[in-house]
Amino acid sequence: MKLSFSLGRIAVTLVTVALAVVVGWYLWDYYMERPWTRDGRVRADVIQVAPDVSGVVSRVNVADNQRVHRGELLFTIDQDRYQLAVDQSKAMVESRRAEMMQRERDMDRQHRLANGVISASDREQAESAYAIAQAGYRQAVADMEVANLNLERTEVRAVTDGYVTNLELHAGDYVQAGSPALALVDITSFHVVGYFEETKLPRIKVGAPVSVALMGSGERFEGHVHSIASGIVDRERSQSPDLLANINPTFTWVRLAQRIPVRISLDHPPEDWQPRAGLTATITVLPD
Repeated sequence: MKLSFSLGRIAVTLVTVALAVVVGWYLWDYYMERPWTRDGRVRADVIQVAPDVSGVVSRVNVADNQRVHRGELLFTIDQDRYQLAVDQSKAMVESRRAEMMQRERDMDRQHRLANGVISASDREQAESAYAIAQAGYRQAVADMEVANLNLERTEVRAVTDGYVTNLELHAGDYVQAGSPALALVDITSFHVVGYFEETKLPRIKVGAPVSVALMGSGERFEGHVHSIASGIVDRERSQSPDLLANINPTFTWVRLAQRIPVRISLDHPPEDWQPRAGLTATITVLPD
């Protein structure tokens, strides 16, 4: 009886130790070896919307954090000066057209006259005057098209579907051509980037399924590995004015595994999901 009781205690102890070893190995493998990270971020392309012409903003048609669609009017620049430029260019086109037609009639009259009445030099001068008038008319037409384009560009529109964010533009502000006036988050570009330790990269393959859990809302999405970054900044090396390698003379003996960005594409996110760039996520690369 005592022998069987002792054997039972030994068996229970062995089973407990075995389970502890298995659980310990699983936890070690999960936390130290398996490709997962809590250092994930929701990211998106941010378009810096800049006007093509300069002027005073006459009207802002959107509000902060508003969703806009491609082609929707964002803001308008005062159009009076550009409308006057269009009117001026149209008048110049009419003037150059009248001059060109007059030069054409003069050239036709020169050609109808007999050779003994008018010299070849006069004919060449008439033809040159007509060619110059033609070039002037084409230049006036091109200037009118530029003026019309500038007038059209006073209405700044969204180039893609997205969200207006951090809006600091107001009516009365003066904007410069080429200078960003507002930020537009491209709604079609939302993705997740996970920063994985370099020791875990061998177990991450492009196309592998991924589970993404957002920290704030607890929402969980499915995705796949889109790509792995080809490199990161070498902090041990800096720029040198003479183009030679500038290496840090000190060496850190405690070496930490570098984190490499891995881009994750989300598969079929819910239509009512409100994506926000910068959210924190936990990313787990699943076995195939």
